[in-house]
Amino acid sequence: MVYFSDIHNLNILPMQSMLKKIIINTVLRHRVKHNKEVTNYQLAIGWRELKITFFSQVKDVALIITGIFSAAFGFKGFLLTNHFIDGGATGISLLISALTKVPLYILLPLVNIPFILLALKVVNRTFAIKTALAICGLALVVATVEFPNITNDNLLVALFGGFFLGAGIGLSVRGGAVIDGTEVLAIYLSRKLGTTMGDIIILINICIFSTAAYFLSIEIAMYSLITYLAASKTLDFIVEGLEEYIGVTIISSHNDEIRQMLINSIGRGFTVHNGKRGFGKTGESKDVDIIYTVVTRLELNKLKTEIEKIDPHSFVVMSSVRDTKGGMIKKRPLKH
Repeated sequence: MVYFSDIHNLNILPMQSMLKKIIINTVLRHRVKHNKEVTNYQLAIGWRELKITFFSQVKDVALIITGIFSAAFGFKGFLLTNHFIDGGATGISLLISALTKVPLYILLPLVNIPFILLALKVVNRTFAIKTALAICGLALVVATVEFPNITNDNLLVALFGGFFLGAGIGLSVRGGAVIDGTEVLAIYLSRKLGTTMGDIIILINICIFSTAAYFLSIEIAMYSLITYLAASKTLDFIVEGLEEYIGVTIISSHNDEIRQMLINSIGRGFTVHNGKRGFGKTGESKDVDIIYTVVTRLELNKLKTEIEKIDPHSFVVMSSVRDTKGGMIKKRPLKH
């Protein structure tokens, strides 16, 4: 929706003509025919889209930079001095660095080059460019920024090194890039081989940790596995968020009471579908309203209790929802 205030604000902005040229040459470039006059309404639409795009790009850059420094801190503050590794392309770089003494900041871009090229084919050009810049930025920070060695306790190194590395990867993903290219390879192979991404990532990491056990030591490989698990869980937390969304479908003869409960007690919106209820051997059916709402995992128990109070015989179906946008659902912070 475009508000009239957008048009008004566009007309009073300083450097109006320059701004109009930017909007016409970027957002409206493929929408307006050559030499055709652009209306204020079209400019308002373009101005709003330009603002959204600009702030989205600023947020992405901030997330990627924060992720780069978090991952670099995990490397230099914990993992490098203790020769622990992680899974994926990052783990390959750490393993080669431990065996050959080649600096990590050189290996990070080199190991990820094939994955960046693959991203051009598997994902898109923008993603590949952002990933290449993020990996080069990580290599630059690892090479130039000094971080203190926090601890030599192996367990703490494995846990917190994995935490900061996983947070860095997760923040980069939220910014639309990756600093570990293994997932790109997993996407490609899953399409070619018909397997899941999870199976491919596990297989890759088994090879990495087996190699670490052979060339370094079994103890380092075991601690490195803890690092990988810590990084993986932190990555999931950063990308998916603390709150898991649950889609709830409710079929009840007390629709009005349940609707009021969702608004007043739970504080959630809902969608009502018109359907038919069938039962019995003859398939007898009657019209029924079907209520659909989305709540967080933390709110699910309260919702079930409230439904039980209103109609203990209601039919309720619950399913996981990966993410939501809009409506009355609380948004996850740092949504990408």
